[in-house]
Amino acid sequence: MTKKYRHKIIKEILQSHEVPSQEILLKILTDKGFDVTQATLSRDIKELKIVKVPTVGGNYAYRLSGVISDVQEEIPVSSFGFVSIEFSGQLAVVKTRPGYAMAIAGEIDSRASHCILGTVAGDDTILLIPRENINKEEMVASLSTFIPNIQ
Repeated sequence: MTKKYRHKIIKEILQSHEVPSQEILLKILTDKGFDVTQATLSRDIKELKIVKVPTVGGNYAYRLSGVISDVQEEIPVSSFGFVSIEFSGQLAVVKTRPGYAMAIAGEIDSRASHCILGTVAGDDTILLIPRENINKEEMVASLSTFIPNIQ
């Protein structure tokens, strides 16, 4: 079975199951006939930009970066995880609800790469590093296309 096929199955699993740990994801893949190691699964998670986010029930589960699919429709994580943004010089710090920073950082990295060089995420804080000659207004304008309550 190819890596591309394994990635497709991992995406399907995450869209149809609440997966709280790598161990459970590994077991599901093994039950489906995949011979995969923990190290390979960790690389797959990184390549697919899978993040662990809080669930409605108060637990954590793996999701594809940028979306939560608890309700059959895709809702940007940033629409309910974002709290605030503050600038210090050209750098920005985004505050999020606890557990949402990695998912929102992944969303920023994929959707605002034309003005954001990179992000560094913790549990509830993201450092935004803008590209050269990008001002605060341009950063906020770019982020506002998918973070509706940013100001």
